[in-house]
Amino acid sequence: MMNKPQRINTLTVSAISISALLMLSACSDNNTAEPPADASAETSTVVEEAPAAAPEASEPQTSEPAVPAEAPATTTAELAEAVEPPTPDEPEVLAADAGAKLYESNCKVCHEAGLLDAPKYGDKAAWAPRLAKGIETLHMHSAQGFNKMPAQATDKVSEAEVYAAVDYMVAAVS
Repeated sequence: MMNKPQRINTLTVSAISISALLMLSACSDNNTAEPPADASAETSTVVEEAPAAAPEASEPQTSEPAVPAEAPATTTAELAEAVEPPTPDEPEVLAADAGAKLYESNCKVCHEAGLLDAPKYGDKAAWAPRLAKGIETLHMHSAQGFNKMPAQATDKVSEAEVYAAVDYMVAAVS
């Protein structure tokens, strides 16, 4: 039987261990907002050949695995190409009304009321100094954030969608 100091030390260690496990489980990989660090490695592990069935005693053994004749030959590289997102060089194709939809769902909150010094939709005087900086600057400021405006390009809204919304608002004052 343990004496009292050993029991306290054992209880302390147990309590610390349980606390550490709870913290680790709370910080576990349950966050689905971030993609895996190396998507290509994940894709390459998805395609694996099934182990060949054990040959029956009547069949001659060969060194090549049995592949059904109707199965198309697909390499891991081909599969990775099919799954990869578009490269930054390829522009994202958006619906014609993507800018209007994003404005209605996100931008309108501030730009309709002029919150946080946002230029009101359709107000040519408020937009004039911003337009003088150029459309590229407007795109960058809206996507990455500027002054009181937070970044609008997030994991749920692409930069191309933000640019379309900016273009939609600029068209109203041009």
